[in-house]
Amino acid sequence: MIQFFQVTKRFPGGQIALDRVSFDIPRGQFVFLTGASGAGKTSLLRLIFRADVPTEGQILVNGRNVSSIPPRKIPYLRRTIGVVFQDFRLIPRKTVFENVTYLPRILGTDLTSRKKMAYMALRRVGLAHRLNAFPQELSGGEQQRVAIARALINEPEILIADEPTGNLDPDLSWEILRLFLEVNLRGTTVLLATHDRDMIQRVGRRVLTLDAGRLASDQELPGTDPPRLDPTFSEPEPRPETEPPAEEPG
Repeated sequence: MIQFFQVTKRFPGGQIALDRVSFDIPRGQFVFLTGASGAGKTSLLRLIFRADVPTEGQILVNGRNVSSIPPRKIPYLRRTIGVVFQDFRLIPRKTVFENVTYLPRILGTDLTSRKKMAYMALRRVGLAHRLNAFPQELSGGEQQRVAIARALINEPEILIADEPTGNLDPDLSWEILRLFLEVNLRGTTVLLATHDRDMIQRVGRRVLTLDAGRLASDQELPGTDPPRLDPTFSEPEPRPETEPPAEEPG
C-alpha cells in the first residue's frame, strides 16, 4: 500500500529531513509515526500525498511511483488519500456541511449526493446534528472531528494524520484517536503521526520511530490499555433526518 525505498529528502541549503528511510505498510494496517519535533514526520507524510518529492529513493502508493506521476494526475492520487492536520484547516466562513463537501463540490458531485455523503461522514464522527454550524461555533474537539469527516468524505483508501491531537486535552485526544482506530476497522490504512508516547504505549499497534530523519525503529507494541471500539462503526448508515441548506452560498 505505502512503500518507501531508501528515501532521502534534502532541502535547499543541505538540510536533511529524511535520510535513507525504508518501510512497507500493507493495506488495512494502522501505524503510528513518532519522533521528536523536527525528526521528519511531517516531511514524510507530505511525500505520500505528493505535496513534496524525494531527493533520492522511491515511494510507491498503491503500486504507483508517486514521484513519476504527472502534475495533471496528482489530484487523482489525492482522491484516494484523506489528510487530517493538527490545525484543522477549516474555512471559517463556510458551514460544516460546506467544509466537509468542499472536495466533492469541486469534483462536480450533485447537491443531493453531497448531502448524503456529508451526513454519512459526519454521523461517523458524531456530528450529523451540526451540519449548519460554522467552525467558530464548535469546540476544538468538534472542529477536529469535522476535519476527520472531511478527510473521509470520498471513502479514501489511506488516511494520514499529522499530530491530530496536538491541540487537544487528554480526554479529547483519546476520543479522536478512537475515531481513527474505528476508521481502520473499515479497512482503511491509517498512518498517524504523533509525539505522544504515552498514548502509543496505551494503544499499541505498529510504531515507526524517526530520529533526525532516520528510521530508528519499526516495532509492534501490544498496548497496555487499548480502547474499546464500536463494532457498529462500519455498519451501513441510516437515511439522514437533518437536512443542510438547499444550496450553499458561493
